[in-house]
Amino acid sequence: MNKLRSSAITQGVQRSPNRSMLRAVGFSDEDFTKPIIGVANGFSTITPCNMGLNKLALKAEESIREAGGMPQMFGTITVSDGISMGTEGMKYSLVSREVIADSIETACNAQSMDGVLAIGGCDKNMPGAMIAIARMNIPSIFIYGGTIKPGKLNGEDLTVVSAFEAVGQLTSGKINEKRLIEVEKNCIPGAGSCGGMFTANTMSAVIEVLGLSLPYSSTMAAEDYEKEVSAEKSAEILVDAIRKDIRPLTLMTKESFENAITVIMAIGGSTNAVLHILAIANTAGIDINIDDFERIRQKVPVICDLKPSGKYVTVDLHKAGGIPQVMKILLNTGLIHGNCRNIEGKTVVESLKDIPVKPPENQDVIRDIDNPLYKKGHLAILKGNLASEGCVAKISGIKNPVLKGPARIFESEEDCLKSILNNDIKAGNVVVIRNEGPVGGPGMREMLAPTSAIVGQGLGEKVALITDGRFSGGTYGLVVGHIAPEAAVGGNIALIKEGDLITVDATNQLIEVELSDEELEMRRINWEKPSKKYKKGVLSKYSRIVSTSSLGAVTDLEE
Repeated sequence: MNKLRSSAITQGVQRSPNRSMLRAVGFSDEDFTKPIIGVANGFSTITPCNMGLNKLALKAEESIREAGGMPQMFGTITVSDGISMGTEGMKYSLVSREVIADSIETACNAQSMDGVLAIGGCDKNMPGAMIAIARMNIPSIFIYGGTIKPGKLNGEDLTVVSAFEAVGQLTSGKINEKRLIEVEKNCIPGAGSCGGMFTANTMSAVIEVLGLSLPYSSTMAAEDYEKEVSAEKSAEILVDAIRKDIRPLTLMTKESFENAITVIMAIGGSTNAVLHILAIANTAGIDINIDDFERIRQKVPVICDLKPSGKYVTVDLHKAGGIPQVMKILLNTGLIHGNCRNIEGKTVVESLKDIPVKPPENQDVIRDIDNPLYKKGHLAILKGNLASEGCVAKISGIKNPVLKGPARIFESEEDCLKSILNNDIKAGNVVVIRNEGPVGGPGMREMLAPTSAIVGQGLGEKVALITDGRFSGGTYGLVVGHIAPEAAVGGNIALIKEGDLITVDATNQLIEVELSDEELEMRRINWEKPSKKYKKGVLSKYSRIVSTSSLGAVTDLEE
């Protein structure tokens, strides 16, 4: 084992005061030569996603001690996207990714920790932890809190998206208020992150593919005992990684990020994966850009039938073989790199050697590569005069990924939702929600409430929604997000007017407004940059330093 980083606070006569502080928290003489390992615990009773994390943290803490390390637990925050969705509070969601990253980096570096075990549940916990891990490059492992089991109502599987869609169904007269309340009471049965292939489960899969969490751990249910066993095993492996000096940046390679993008396409993952993978890769110094997603999409089919657009939830994927089974199918067809390594030091080929090349029989959660749900990936990168830097379209579950229609312009999510619930949006409309980008929001809110209301009203196949904001992992329909440049910095989305004809063509990766360059420039002359919505506080600070979404909406770009 190399010299421990923590020796800076534990060794030498001059560190006697430092050791006295450590003795007060439980260190004895022999402990000062052991690796000090941070346990970044995202436990919170704010959200079901994180309310089960403390038991995992305690299991990991005990396992670190037994393996010869000294755990030091500290807390980090979470935001509940499901609770803040559709409100002003959602502006803090993406911001929390940066706060989580900053807090983990700060705690670990301030205390000269030798490694970190991060535990998270809700959406931004995963990328936030990974950004911190990439910044520090100390031996690290991530423990996902686990997915929630599906809610049940009359034999039907429910998720949190069921409740959002029920609101649209109520306003269009498809259900009554009694049914709405039944869905509300039954869709979230206990602890765990939202159960479809939404953002949390997507990003946990990304971390597993990158090799910084254990095989199968990204699809386990939060309330199952195997999750506790996995937490204990993760801690043991981290202590061993410290001894072997296995560091994150040896695992985070161009090839491993390409593997992660490939798996996200195959499982039908969230649009947010684009934003978060760009952010993590930026921090890791890996040359991954938005065009890589389109390049990989063109050759990778969707082989998992998962909500929000499919039939099954993440626990069903786990029963069918989880991410290792998906990876083996992709490896066998040459779609992922087999030489990438994980935190145990094993290559992809070595880790998957005992996995069958065909998915299990008598299930249709994971399909064979020759019988995919879609022949190409579901996250298309569009460009055109509305998004010169690119944007992300989610096209799974829709029959026709092309729509041309008149723009309906809204300057905020709230205004749009009000119009939808008043039945003002008609088939053929292209709904535009702008000034919701990283700078303009600020915070790049997710538009789950409007998109769910559109789907609930039966317009999911007939209306396109485009925005410089984001979409929840639970969103489906013809939706286009992350439009860059955003409205607040003068992107062309700021210049369009009510009734302008917009084409969304995911087949040809095109998003355009039918205006000449000359007309756009004339409108730009009359455009006024919106005033800052927040003068102080975290949102004000964030809006001053955040990057464009096409670079991951990061706050630590190299100058």
